[in-house]
Amino acid sequence: MRRFVLFLASNAGLGYSPLAPGTVGTLAGIPVFYLLAFLPAPLYILSWCALLFVAFRVADIAGHIYGEADDKRIVIDELAGYLVTVALLPFSWRNALLGFLLFRVFDIVKPPPASWFDRHLKNGYGVVMDDVVAGIYGALFLRLGLWLPQLLSGGSP
Repeated sequence: MRRFVLFLASNAGLGYSPLAPGTVGTLAGIPVFYLLAFLPAPLYILSWCALLFVAFRVADIAGHIYGEADDKRIVIDELAGYLVTVALLPFSWRNALLGFLLFRVFDIVKPPPASWFDRHLKNGYGVVMDDVVAGIYGALFLRLGLWLPQLLSGGSP
């Protein structure tokens, strides 16, 4: 069970990257986005909620195993956060890569309340929720970035 939890927590080992494990771990989100993008909205949301609850538990257990709640090898939270950023958008490489970049920026900067979760909840919930909040910021900016050029060119949003 321990190996399975660490496999999930590290997004199939991506969290063990010696360089930028959070960024490398987020890469797991692109193929998952590709698969989920074809689902109807209610099923996407249901799938994401299931992932969220698994991420809470897995991040918490992995934190105890590693002896640090937000160990750098735990990157399942990046997956959950990235999928918020690209939620309910059609898959395209533009959407996937812009979502990736925006999510990483907000995950690194941690604007409030992401920073609150990061500082005050030293458990699986805090580890995951700061990325969910970063994903919400990423989603807002991604949609603004997709909508604004259309608006400025006279097209409908």
